[in-house]
Amino acid sequence: MREHQVRCLLMGGQACVLYGAAEFSRDTDLVILASEDNAERLTNCMSALDAEVIAVPPFLLQYLEAGHAVHFRCQHPDAAGMRVDVMSRMRGVPDFQTLWERRTTLEMDDGTLCDVLSLPDLVRAKKTQRDKDWPMIRRLVEANYFANHTSPTPQQLAFWFEELRTPELLLALSQAHPQLATDAERRRGLIVHAISGDLAALTTAMEHEERQERLQDQAYWQPLKRELESLRRGKPMV
Repeated sequence: MREHQVRCLLMGGQACVLYGAAEFSRDTDLVILASEDNAERLTNCMSALDAEVIAVPPFLLQYLEAGHAVHFRCQHPDAAGMRVDVMSRMRGVPDFQTLWERRTTLEMDDGTLCDVLSLPDLVRAKKTQRDKDWPMIRRLVEANYFANHTSPTPQQLAFWFEELRTPELLLALSQAHPQLATDAERRRGLIVHAISGDLAALTTAMEHEERQERLQDQAYWQPLKRELESLRRGKPMV
């Protein structure tokens, strides 16, 4: 991707590994800038990887801009069998330019630089209807909390109040920072239970919060799934 100057950000399971929440992943998931120039660069990159689209939709900007993912399979010996999934728009996540401006750039062991979705944006992107994503969200935020809770920044505190999915940790955080907890309650109502110390009510409220996010994701994908089914039957999107 860097060789062909593709404007993209790593997300998915491999990004979770880099943030300290290990997850085995056979795929490389990327969010990309949906532009004609960037699409041409990605096409050249996929050609270099001997990759081809393996499912609907085809690699066209109209499908990326509608919120679909495009799936490639690599045949190059250095990446044989690797699937590359690209998207440009996701539910609950801002536009690519915003994601790019607040990205994290990490250096790999071999010195390669890797642009990764910021941790808060990765967590938001993981709020799907899939069962496997919710334990990963919990691990991602926990890993960040335990690595930084002794001397957190204001940004980290705000992130934890917004995204912690471990009731015991959110309760402890609220007790340690009561004023911040009161302020955060306006944005995340279940924090009222953390402030009062009601662990059972907080746990129940988190479960309800997760169910609501899953339902919203299902509703978001319903029209996209209908479009994919039309494409499978040979009827392109209008």
